[in-house]
Amino acid sequence: MRFCDNNPAVLQWASEAIHIPYRNPFTNRNTIYVPDFLIIYQNKAGARLGELIEIKPGKQTTLEAAGKSVRDQAAAVLNMHKWQAANAWAKENGLRFRVLTEAEMFHQGRAR
Repeated sequence: MRFCDNNPAVLQWASEAIHIPYRNPFTNRNTIYVPDFLIIYQNKAGARLGELIEIKPGKQTTLEAAGKSVRDQAAAVLNMHKWQAANAWAKENGLRFRVLTEAEMFHQGRAR
């Protein structure tokens, strides 16, 4: 959050501001997914861009990364459904959706 506050390219940002409907694959009920961040920024060319960003542990992003842990596998499946809905919502609203893990956020145990 400090990054967003201190980066001059970030024009606006909000935490947990967007509510996206999706169907939970385990309960088969409609529910709401709330991505972690909405960031509006200006790139080097001066274009205004927006992204929805979710921050998750790598082990909850794919079945392969979840390994044999049933809990992590279930989290990965649920996340895939949420992210499919988020991708569609983002496209409809002229935004990009992406997931960041510790691999993108930290280098040798330190924040990048």
